[in-house]
Amino acid sequence: MCGIIGIVGKSEVAAALYDALTVLQHRGQDAAGIATLDGNRLRLHKGAGLVRDVFNHDSMLALRGNVGIGHCRYPTAGSEGSAEAQPLYVNSPCGIALAHNGNLINTQALRREVFEDDRRHVNSDSDSEVLLNVLAHELQIQDRRTLTPDHIFKAVAGTHARCAGGYAVVAMVLGYGVLAFRDPHGIRPLVLGERDTASGKEYAVASESVALDILGFRLLRDIAPGEAVLLTLDGQLHARHCAEPALHAPCIFEYVYLARPDSMIEDVSVYKARLRMGEKLGEKILREMPDHDIDAVIPIPDTSRTAAGPLAQILGVPVREGFVKNRYIGRTFIMPGQSERLKSVRRKLNPIGLEFRRKNVLLVDDSIVRGTTSKQIIQMARDAGARKVYLASAAPPVRFPNIYGIDMPATAELVAHGRSVEEIERILGADKLIYQDLEDLIWAVRDGNENLEAFDTSCFSGEYVTGVEPTYLADLEFMRSDDAKAKRRVIS
Repeated sequence: MCGIIGIVGKSEVAAALYDALTVLQHRGQDAAGIATLDGNRLRLHKGAGLVRDVFNHDSMLALRGNVGIGHCRYPTAGSEGSAEAQPLYVNSPCGIALAHNGNLINTQALRREVFEDDRRHVNSDSDSEVLLNVLAHELQIQDRRTLTPDHIFKAVAGTHARCAGGYAVVAMVLGYGVLAFRDPHGIRPLVLGERDTASGKEYAVASESVALDILGFRLLRDIAPGEAVLLTLDGQLHARHCAEPALHAPCIFEYVYLARPDSMIEDVSVYKARLRMGEKLGEKILREMPDHDIDAVIPIPDTSRTAAGPLAQILGVPVREGFVKNRYIGRTFIMPGQSERLKSVRRKLNPIGLEFRRKNVLLVDDSIVRGTTSKQIIQMARDAGARKVYLASAAPPVRFPNIYGIDMPATAELVAHGRSVEEIERILGADKLIYQDLEDLIWAVRDGNENLEAFDTSCFSGEYVTGVEPTYLADLEFMRSDDAKAKRRVIS
């Protein structure tokens, strides 16, 4: 889960790329970077931390050029911090800077191919660097002094044929423009926009439409699964499908948690989808607790706030703001280690005692992954004086790891894996726990666009649209455990 942006403009683009990354910051808080094309020279600045901390006045002035790409990183593969900040760069052929959102599931095999067959060296553990070298090799073998859009699209087709997983890519090919493409299943999101200026038309691609909105670009459409878009330096747009047809299955967790509510993904309003999630969850609670004694519905800030409104309306009880959020603490879900997540919960949320005292409250969250945060919040509600604390999740139980770019932990760290709802209820300390049904979640998203026939629901269902080798899941289990991450941080 990272944020990517690319712009081919008629004037300097560094400030626009910076602004876009600030509204994509929710997709990754580990590192950020911008690359621009200044004549024939690449300008690049990147580092660890939030966008506002990575860039200063001098670094922004140095990022000259009318064409550029940007990235904010959330570590799923490789190490954390500045070592693998993006965009990444290779100088042959042409010079390519690349930013990537997602995760490849055949990285180790590709790494061997890249070294043994393509004769290229990969210097990190990052699957993004592997992908960059695969694309560079596929461009190299076009064996042309001057690449045409046809050659570039053939290179993307070769990249698709070799890479497996979920990925959205934006790359700047020096001398040609910005190239963007999406995996054949369309798991990770990528949108295309345009705007008119006095000097002519400008184009942009981004992870979410909200980045286009803030820059004044009109949302044209989602880039289709397996499609590549080339935005040339002379302002032309070329597009082509570069992969064999595959099941279109966007990640449903984008709508649950990852995306901003003001974004449109696959012609579906994230905000409206979350309203429908609340409706369906409210209906289920009413079926299970027809004579409920709930005094107030309290959303756990911020993602669940949208779902809490219609849920409360169906139950006939008021919505109350029971927690005040510290805006200067990042999203707990994407903290790199369990110790950081544990410390962050109390720093992040503070209860308003009057909303809990002598009341039966229903806490609403977007999802429950490890359960450690939920357990602490339930205890905070009890400490604030609640008589009963119920918990409702707008998503189904997360029982399986996500392998397409969301750093859901090792299976053993998922509170719902191998447990019944009643067992989870006891672990969390809730008086009652209610999960959304998967069929209702799918309906809530699909109702916005009936042309969506399938979704990647792997973290809920354990069904992986790309297929997956059992050995890969076992390796991922080790790599994503908090113990393994702690060891990597010590080594680095």
